[in-house]
Amino acid sequence: MIQLFDAFFAFIIIGLFILLGRLIRQNISVLKALYLPSSIVAGLLALLLGPGALGAIATAIAGPNSPFASGLFPEQIRQVWAQSPGIFINVVFAALFLGETIPRPREIWRKAAPQVAFGQSLAWGQYVLGLLLAMLVLTPLFGLDPIAGALIEIAFEGGHGTAAGMGDTFAELGFPAGADLALGLATVGIVSGVVAGTLLADWGRRKGYVKVNVQEEIEENLEPTHIEHPDIRRARSILLRDLLIDPLSLNLGFVGLAIAIGWSILQALIFIESITWGRGGIEVMSYVPLFPMALIGGLIVQVGMVRLGLGLLIDRTLTNRIAGVALDVTIVTALASISLTVLGANLVPFLLLSVVGITWNIAAFLFLAPRILPSYWFERGIGDMGQSMGVTATGILLIRMVDPDNHSGAFESFAYKQLFFEPIVGGGLFTAAAPPLIYQFGPLPVFILTAVLLVFWVAFGLYNFRQINKRAARRR
Repeated sequence: MIQLFDAFFAFIIIGLFILLGRLIRQNISVLKALYLPSSIVAGLLALLLGPGALGAIATAIAGPNSPFASGLFPEQIRQVWAQSPGIFINVVFAALFLGETIPRPREIWRKAAPQVAFGQSLAWGQYVLGLLLAMLVLTPLFGLDPIAGALIEIAFEGGHGTAAGMGDTFAELGFPAGADLALGLATVGIVSGVVAGTLLADWGRRKGYVKVNVQEEIEENLEPTHIEHPDIRRARSILLRDLLIDPLSLNLGFVGLAIAIGWSILQALIFIESITWGRGGIEVMSYVPLFPMALIGGLIVQVGMVRLGLGLLIDRTLTNRIAGVALDVTIVTALASISLTVLGANLVPFLLLSVVGITWNIAAFLFLAPRILPSYWFERGIGDMGQSMGVTATGILLIRMVDPDNHSGAFESFAYKQLFFEPIVGGGLFTAAAPPLIYQFGPLPVFILTAVLLVFWVAFGLYNFRQINKRAARRR
């Protein structure tokens, strides 16, 4: 049985590994050049010192009685780590929109429609090709569960956090190997995203596709900053004056409220399912994890606080810090808990999924982006390609490589797109629902659904591209 003392030391060790990961990253030029987050380095280091690597080597050399047969970490610590990703990912998603200014949907759509079409096309294409690969190769030849067809989108679009958060869902659906495969794919995605993006950026400049003249060096901090007006800070301090609470604690409370609302929504949907289609044996919502609902809870809290005139109590900088800590814990504990035995047993399927995912993202960028994004297609498209192979920070990094001063407006379009993107794919509702849907209905119906959605978004993107160009021609 896990004691609170075990959890305390489990997270102390995580903190030490993050410091060590930062030190290693800063002193190994290859890791620094790849812009790998310190949390990934820390997680991989903890994985190597666990039972799958160090433990296996010690057992092979000294036998099962070796003091290092289970790695450096006791069983209680590893149990805490194994349960942590599915918990802390809820904090990450609950904080995603807290403190953000949410413009009117019509204004956002006008600015972000081409970006939304391209991003959605990337995501649904990952489902289509992944499910096709699963039905034709992975399941018949390797006996892999057809849920594997959803792994490319879960890992590449969702990243390490989403892959880790889906672990319990995979286990409940009888596909526990899915969590390890997804985390491995997420690592491949983020590395290949940076490498491919860097090579494409150099190629695009030489070919003249990059319209912006890059003069500044890329800053290491890849997250967008939130600079507030002094009047906003003064107004917030007045609101906080009589609350007698630390601002960080207050914002942690808002994150908790968002998660509570998300949990209530999920329970309501599970109840509705149980008295409707669930009676016929079709269950989907009971397998959906909490984190996409926590995202909706965060939106509800943000909109509600603004309408009550208390929006200034939510500090975006602090919610970013809360989410950042939770994401680091999620990534480190998830990577530390990967089963190398599972990856080794499914090496060929793992490599096939990696190659198909990488090939689709690069091909879609080169072929679809110039035909969907009406201006600065390279600068705007490369950010979505980066996000579709790793995390949001990868997309921001690649945009800064080709447009550090934001002359193209790529940053705004990329940011606005998230409001129409994150709630659905890339860790949103469909990402969470895809494995249960495949489990309940089989891969073919989900393949047909995602293929229809892919065709829709590509067709809309092409149509919208022509309409924007026609309007621009009339203005000239």
